[in-house]
Amino acid sequence: MELLDVMLQRRSVRRYTGEPIPEEKLDKIIKAGLAAPTSRDFRPCDFYVVRDKAVLAELAGCKAAGAGLMAGADAAIAVFADPEKADTWIEDSSIALAFMHLMATEQGVGSCWVQLHMRKGADGSDAEDNARRIVGAPEGSRIVGILGLGMPGEEKEPNTEAGLDFSKVHNI
Repeated sequence: MELLDVMLQRRSVRRYTGEPIPEEKLDKIIKAGLAAPTSRDFRPCDFYVVRDKAVLAELAGCKAAGAGLMAGADAAIAVFADPEKADTWIEDSSIALAFMHLMATEQGVGSCWVQLHMRKGADGSDAEDNARRIVGAPEGSRIVGILGLGMPGEEKEPNTEAGLDFSKVHNI
């Protein structure tokens, strides 16, 4: 696929078949995150790849709503960053998540970005703290989100070029 085709095809997939993701596909998704650019090449991100079903189930409850899909995922990649390494940790993490999201689409793997930054757990706890504790990330590390992954258990219509809103483009 051409890159624009991948971008148009990418949709948030929240239901999975339960079939394992082939290792070579997951490996390419991880490589996409590692290849993502970072400000001044500081590389503040660490990637926590979760395959353990009990840990995935625990991550599904790390925030009040929107994380439940991880209970049915085959894998998740939590992107934590060291804010002491780069003040652009939010941007750097977001780019890595987006690159992995696109690679998952290209590989035929369903994916969904689960936002954690500035979110709360059902009990009012901090979703970032919850995820940090669950995966064992270092104290002080920060997280924007987790990418839930699995073989797609739902089909969604791709976006189309005709659906792009060019009124948002301002030529000067």
